[in-house]
Amino acid sequence: MTVLNASKDWANCLPRIQNRFPYLQPSLAPSLLQDPEAFVVYLAQTHHLTLTEAKEEVEDFLFVEGLLREVEG
Repeated sequence: MTVLNASKDWANCLPRIQNRFPYLQPSLAPSLLQDPEAFVVYLAQTHHLTLTEAKEEVEDFLFVEGLLREVEG
């Protein structure tokens, strides 16, 4: 699973990730940068997803974020 490259990327995408995952509470969620597996588990629990669904949602989100970074240069 690809992770965001820097804390700055995480801060910039936080509004978009909160839009995609409305039950995300950044202060309670494990950091995607430090522990992507724990983040997937957190999303599965808070958004009533299976672990597979949560992992796929995170991978899809990161893919779109990567495309956005490429377009923005």
